[in-house]
Amino acid sequence: MNKVNRQIATLLLCVCGVAALAQRNVSEEQLRKLSIAEMAVTALYVDSVDEQKLVEDAIRGMLEKLDPHSTYTTPKETKEMTEPLNGSFEGIGVQFNMVEDTLLVIQTVTNGPSEKIGILAGDRIVSVNDTAIAGVKMSKEEIMRRLRGPKGTVAHLGIVRQGISGVLSFDVVRDKIPVHTIDATYMLRPGIGYVRIGSFGATTYHEFMESIGKLRKQGMRDLVLDLQENGGGYLQAAAELAGEFLESGDLIVYTEGRRVPRHEYTADGSGSFRDGRIVVLVDEYSASAAEIVTGALQDQDRGTVVGRRTFGKGLVQRPIDLPDGSMIRLTIAHYYTPSGRCIQKPYEKGDKKSYALDVMNRLKSGELTSADSVSNRVEQWPDSLKFQTLRQHRTVYGGGGIMPDYFVPLDTTRYTRYHRELAAKSIIIQQNLRYVDNHRNQLKAQYPDFDTFRRDFEVPQTLIDAIFAEGEKQGVKPKDDDERLTTQPQLRLQLKALVARDLWDMNEYFAIINEQNDIVRKALELLTE
Repeated sequence: MNKVNRQIATLLLCVCGVAALAQRNVSEEQLRKLSIAEMAVTALYVDSVDEQKLVEDAIRGMLEKLDPHSTYTTPKETKEMTEPLNGSFEGIGVQFNMVEDTLLVIQTVTNGPSEKIGILAGDRIVSVNDTAIAGVKMSKEEIMRRLRGPKGTVAHLGIVRQGISGVLSFDVVRDKIPVHTIDATYMLRPGIGYVRIGSFGATTYHEFMESIGKLRKQGMRDLVLDLQENGGGYLQAAAELAGEFLESGDLIVYTEGRRVPRHEYTADGSGSFRDGRIVVLVDEYSASAAEIVTGALQDQDRGTVVGRRTFGKGLVQRPIDLPDGSMIRLTIAHYYTPSGRCIQKPYEKGDKKSYALDVMNRLKSGELTSADSVSNRVEQWPDSLKFQTLRQHRTVYGGGGIMPDYFVPLDTTRYTRYHRELAAKSIIIQQNLRYVDNHRNQLKAQYPDFDTFRRDFEVPQTLIDAIFAEGEKQGVKPKDDDERLTTQPQLRLQLKALVARDLWDMNEYFAIINEQNDIVRKALELLTE
């Protein structure tokens, strides 16, 4: 048996197991069929072939005819996909962005290796291990590859710092760098805490408990849990977090599949937030694990859901590690909310294009922007997709995503076409970085704390003009003076939030941007009535 045949055999054994293959009587016949096809191509095809790619293409071909979430990833893709969820990577510990072709340090990771040896926000890293990375048009991915490396190895950095002549040298010993899944934690209003979760990873539960502890010390009684744009992650992390709000024995979610028996996740009753009110914020990009938490709190009548219908991913994938570090994520079950809703939206096997365009189709149909459109949709719902919550017996809906208790339309007028094009070409972010870089010391001196900044800082017109001028250079122009004027209020808000982020962190960014977020404002309205 050659190398590729062994790979195919190993794959089948990994996925199905020896006993399952024997029961299905497919081992000999189907494996031979795959082997003959591979040997024929390798031996007889007119041109040389990459045997490894043949196997990968065969796997992808099998999975593409299944559901939209069964996937294969190469070793490199698997590493990139799992690092954010596993909670850490190994590197030097800086947040950075590229200004033209130079790496600009935005923040150093607290207690990370770069901060410990004196690297500062505003520094420019121009070389790594004596290889220039500035002025050479090196890709961001290649720069990241050079900065990352095994824990304990040394990155010799050349750094240019404003006000200091020459190139400074720093030897940074790489270390484990935490990856946080909670984007922001702060007090929205007296008594009302806010936590925004970006994804559900291995560290989410512990991060959340730290956030709750921090907010309780600041007088939190009620909580706004923001899951907007949260694409999901680990089911276990979602179940643990939901359990913090529920009573002993309360069902959180259950999974069931053709070959997978029903498995229930329930709360153990030791949750730390079983009293105060909760409002969960969702939108059309809230998916998977985010929908587990949302559905559990809605079905158990424990929280109020505000926003727009969620994405509708109710399929459970089992990761199957392959010997070379690649991975298959194979759908093995559906998950169901406590009331019995399967929130997976409809799909046709093999038609990933239509599935990917679902959100765009919702926008075109008016569902994202019109309360009337949502009402009409609900009125047409068949009885089979109507369910009752477990305590108050309110009607909730299955058939694809979690329908919120309070609908908040998407405001498509807030960002003008001109604004979107300026953002798409990175003109806004680049000009903001230049502004903060040139005025960092002045801003820090003038606004020693965030409260002072939030109250007193106003985006200078010179920054707005610089963005418009750069847009003009790159062919991004408003259609008329009205569009230019209409663009400015939201642009000013975005820039103020970005400046706050670069001077402090994401808490401060969301503290500013959320003041104009309609979904957040609706949550505040409900909690302060």
